[in-house]
Amino acid sequence: QVQLVESGGGAVQAGGSLRLSCAASGNIRSINVMGWYRQAPGKQRDLVATITNRGTINYADSVKGRFTISRDNAKNTVYLQMNSLNPEDTAVYYCNADVIRIPGTSLFDYWGQGTQVTVSS
Repeated sequence: QVQLVESGGGAVQAGGSLRLSCAASGNIRSINVMGWYRQAPGKQRDLVATITNRGTINYADSVKGRFTISRDNAKNTVYLQMNSLNPEDTAVYYCNADVIRIPGTSLFDYWGQGTQVTVSS
């Protein structure tokens, strides 16, 4: 099986920064897209940012210029550097990965358990 373990959430004041990490482990042949999504109370889960194994990046408009996604393919880890945080960024942040497992060639979608980010004004 495959596990995604997130870390780095917490509470911060508006204007502050946090860095999230998500490490994938298990029977992994390769990982195509890794990304971050977030879900605020009473709202749907929304895309924050994604990055392919070749480094192609996509951001939600609401985080462009403030958040930076990166990944270390050798470590199967994706990061999210969040700067200039504001209260609207408060949510549970989930890591996502599209994984090709060993054995086989099929693609599977995995989610982390989520990490809380709280931004106070």
